[in-house]
Amino acid sequence: MKTFIVACVAAIIIAVIGGVVLSSIQESADKAFTTTAVRLSA
Repeated sequence: MKTFIVACVAAIIIAVIGGVVLSSIQESADKAFTTTAVRLSA
């Protein structure tokens, strides 16, 4: 039972860290798909 609880806690910690990392490197669409020849209106 102790091993299962440790595995659940580890899975939660990994998910939280993954969410923080992915949200910090994500770019918005207007930044990701804009080049010098493209104008996007807000």
